[in-house]
Amino acid sequence: MSGFSSELIDYLEGRITFEEFDQRRDERKATESEVPAVQEDAKPSTSAQIPEEGVSPGVQQVFASMLGDKLELPSSDEEDDSLSYADDDEDDEDYKVEEKEETTMQKVSAKKPLNLRGKGGRGWRGRKKRALKDEKEDFTAEDPTVGDVFALEMELSRENDKMMRERRHRSKLPRALRGLMGEANIRYARGEKEDAILMCMEIIRQAPLAHEPFSTLAMIYEDDLDMDKALQFGLIAAHLNSAACEEWIRLAEMSLEQDNIRQAIICYSKAIKSDPTNVRYLWERASLHMRLGEHKQCMDGYRRILTLLPMEDGEHFMQLSKDMAKSYYESNDLPSALGVIEEALERHPSLVSDDLINMAAELYVANRQYDKALQVLVQFSGIVLECNESESAGEEQQQEQERAEEETNENNERDPKTEAEIALKNNCEIKDVLIPENTPVDLKAKLTVCFIHLHVNAPLEGLVSSLMEQSPEEIGDLYLDVGEAYLEEGEYMSALPLLSALVISEQYNLAVVWLRHAECLKALGHMEAAAQSYTRVVDMAPQHLEARLSLATLQQQLGRPDCALKALESMYDSETLAQDSSAAQKELKLLLHRSTLLKTQGETQDYLDAMITMISMLLKVAMQRAMVCVRSVTVSGKSHLRLVKASLPEIADHEAAYLDNTGKTNVLSKEDWWQLLVSCVLTLCDVRRYEEAELLVESAMEFYSFYDNTTRRKEMECFGLSATILDRNYYKAYNYIRLMLMESVDRPQLWNIFNQMTITSHHQRHHRFCLRMLLKNPSNLALGFLCGHNALVSGSFKHALGQYIQVFQNQPTVPLHSLCVGLTFIHMASQKYVDKRHTLVMQGFSFLWRYVDLRGVCQESMYNLGRALHQIGLTHLAIHYYKAALDLPAQKLEGIPDEHGDLRREIAFNLSLIYQASGNMRMAHQLINTHCII
Repeated sequence: MSGFSSELIDYLEGRITFEEFDQRRDERKATESEVPAVQEDAKPSTSAQIPEEGVSPGVQQVFASMLGDKLELPSSDEEDDSLSYADDDEDDEDYKVEEKEETTMQKVSAKKPLNLRGKGGRGWRGRKKRALKDEKEDFTAEDPTVGDVFALEMELSRENDKMMRERRHRSKLPRALRGLMGEANIRYARGEKEDAILMCMEIIRQAPLAHEPFSTLAMIYEDDLDMDKALQFGLIAAHLNSAACEEWIRLAEMSLEQDNIRQAIICYSKAIKSDPTNVRYLWERASLHMRLGEHKQCMDGYRRILTLLPMEDGEHFMQLSKDMAKSYYESNDLPSALGVIEEALERHPSLVSDDLINMAAELYVANRQYDKALQVLVQFSGIVLECNESESAGEEQQQEQERAEEETNENNERDPKTEAEIALKNNCEIKDVLIPENTPVDLKAKLTVCFIHLHVNAPLEGLVSSLMEQSPEEIGDLYLDVGEAYLEEGEYMSALPLLSALVISEQYNLAVVWLRHAECLKALGHMEAAAQSYTRVVDMAPQHLEARLSLATLQQQLGRPDCALKALESMYDSETLAQDSSAAQKELKLLLHRSTLLKTQGETQDYLDAMITMISMLLKVAMQRAMVCVRSVTVSGKSHLRLVKASLPEIADHEAAYLDNTGKTNVLSKEDWWQLLVSCVLTLCDVRRYEEAELLVESAMEFYSFYDNTTRRKEMECFGLSATILDRNYYKAYNYIRLMLMESVDRPQLWNIFNQMTITSHHQRHHRFCLRMLLKNPSNLALGFLCGHNALVSGSFKHALGQYIQVFQNQPTVPLHSLCVGLTFIHMASQKYVDKRHTLVMQGFSFLWRYVDLRGVCQESMYNLGRALHQIGLTHLAIHYYKAALDLPAQKLEGIPDEHGDLRREIAFNLSLIYQASGNMRMAHQLINTHCII
């Protein structure tokens, strides 16, 4: 401890506080600062001086050489101490020098004359003057040359660069808190962890960007085995201090101990940023990505490892390449898999194994690059192609071969890859192929597949024969590859022996083999045998959709509709359909084919069951909002589906449920779903299930895709209106027609439907609706006419008269308008208490005669005139017009049956009432028997 000051020893032992230590240190420095000044004046020359702080020995040596003195270089410890001023002045703003500023200073220092102002500059200048004054008489050396000055400036520049490189990372802990930080470390070393934690927390409160307290807290909690807090504080300290790779790796391992893989990946990424060429870090991070299922990030890490592996580590490169290609292939990323394999083949061709050749050929075949697969087989497996040169391509092939020979080695051995490329490029006919005896059977099968797709038929017979000499129990997968290649090229006769050998084997008697066998038989026209093969596929794989559809089609063609429907039965239960989107999509396709088959067979009820099942899958959320559900009922001993109203539980998130349901039903387009919905509604109406059609339309109106489309929404409103009217549900019909009238108030057809509906219904809601619409559309004649009818029926004759007169003024030549005005006057005159009764009668009959003039003498006009006379009690006049109406024929109206336009029954009945009132019962009975008995 003799090398330390007394106050430091007392502070470390706890006898004094930090304030007392600081005060005693300042007093000691003030006392010691007086001694060097006395010694400095006593020294005769610069050669014996102690080097000034901040000036390196190299600079001092240059100055000494310029002045003719010999300077003894200080030791390495003194040289290290000469830069201690950099730590003392860390808080100075001039200390923060960037690389750009350093370069600028170096350029300026090379141009400007030597300037020694700065730390130690004045002391050096004073010593120089005193040395020159003492040695003026004895000094005979020449003045410093330009080279000496340049050498001094270069030495100063190198010294400045060295100082900048050796500068420590600047701490962000203020000078005032460093003592407290040291006190916290001492408390931690003594075991007083609680006090140390409190001190560190106080430092963090005042200086949250300093890393020292976080590092201390991490060590404290790690000692207490609180690894969670230790990891958190360690991460904060590492982020604040830009920790080294080792520190990040230690934090990553701590994160893995706590099963925090994501945090470990971040730590490894920080370590890789500091050391990008460390293969171990990249491998560990890629493994963690694979554990999380992040395939893309894992493969990116492996790619970086491949770029970093040296050429000497070829075996690891090839093994990693194979693993990456396999992973890419399993994730259906063929281009990336091919890129990895091609890089491996190009970088280490001498290390290519049969497994890698087989994998490369498999990938090329899967990507339909059969020519490249053949080139790989020829290049690396020793296969030789023998070609027949055509006359047209002979010269070109010879030129290509000459170019290839120029690029070969000294032995003039042609590259097999070049030979294969020339043969394929010039379309030369390959007559034979030479295969080494030790070539694996997998590579022979790949060669056969390439020849099949490239239509090279000459060597195929021998290759297939040699393949079939081996047992399908051992190489059945190769049998299937060759058979599928034949199927893709349409060579069904060639594929059938291979597939037939597989289906009778024990190990490869699989559903996929039976499926290819059935496809081959179907293409050859063997329908019965193909149906049997498809039946085996459905038995072995009940959830195979394509096999079911093909089997149903074949059974239908063979005249077995029941077997076809059996093949299209449901594959999944309701729970699986609710959870699995893929299963729901398959079920929809199956139901679509089933419904089409049922419709062609005339099974309407079963067809509706299939349609309701499909549409309920689409409108699942909408039906819950409309409180409509599907129930099974028994009709004539058979179970069928029905749409009924029911209280259903509320859905928490409608939008999420709608998006989930959309993902399950996107197998059909919106147009296809719309056509299915329209077909279902029309079919329900055909079988008089109007209520269900109405519920289906109501559910469809709650579906976003249909409701947002204006055209389809209006069409659905028309369907709903028709279904409700046919179902005699006028309450809902009024809701539909009201919305339609509000959008199209000038369409007379809608007002006619509205009038017919209000006549047959017993509700009075339409009165106020018509009045509100009349206020918004006062010029609408149909609306004014209906308001007049409503007022007339309710007994408000003056209001009715006002509406009729307004319509009459706009169209005075219409007979109906005059009739309505005249009848209103007659009704007003028929009241018990009324003034000017005779005036009202005269006005009424004046409009009625105007009506007769406009309409003409016919059964209708005579009947209406007689009815008015009958109402006011002029029965003798009414009898005349009734009899005249009976004598006139009924008018024939277009689109209306003749019996509907004949008024004789009404006329005879009214006339019989008059005869009954007068006591002439015989005449009354005669009229009834003649005209009113069917």
